[in-house]
Amino acid sequence: MHFFYPPPVMSLLELTPSLATSDETLAFVRAYGADVLGKTCVVAKDEAGFIVNRLLTPYLNDAIRMLEDGFAAREDIDAAVRLGLAHPMGPLALCDLIGLDTIESIGDVLFAEFRDARYAPPPLLRRMVAAGRLGRKTGAGFYEYG
Repeated sequence: MHFFYPPPVMSLLELTPSLATSDETLAFVRAYGADVLGKTCVVAKDEAGFIVNRLLTPYLNDAIRMLEDGFAAREDIDAAVRLGLAHPMGPLALCDLIGLDTIESIGDVLFAEFRDARYAPPPLLRRMVAAGRLGRKTGAGFYEYG
C-alpha cells in the first residue's frame, strides 16, 4: 500500500501486490482502502516507482533540466504548467514540496532498476542536495521559504 503525502488529504492509494500476494489478500486490501479509508485504489506490478513515481520522475527531471540548461526561468516553467496544464503547482514548486533529497533518491532507485536516463537525477539536483537546499523542509530549494 503506497499512500501519498499528506495521507488525510490525498485520495489515491497505490496497491502493488508481490509475487507472493494472494488474490484474496489483494481483494481485502482494495476493499479496506476503499471502504474503510475512503481512498481510490489503483493496482500496479511490484516494480520500482509504481505508477505515479514512474510518470512523475521524468517530468520533474525534465523541468530541472530545462532550468539547468537556461531554457526558461523557474517561475515561467511553473506558471506554464499551472496555467497550461491546470496543475495545482508547477514542477519546481512540487520538487520543493516533496523534498529535493527525496526526488534524488527516487530517481536513483528508478535508474538502478530500469537503466533509463529519464530517471537519472540531473546534475543541478545533485548539487542542490549536496548544498543542503532540500526545498521547503530546509527553507530553500528552487524557491526561498521564510
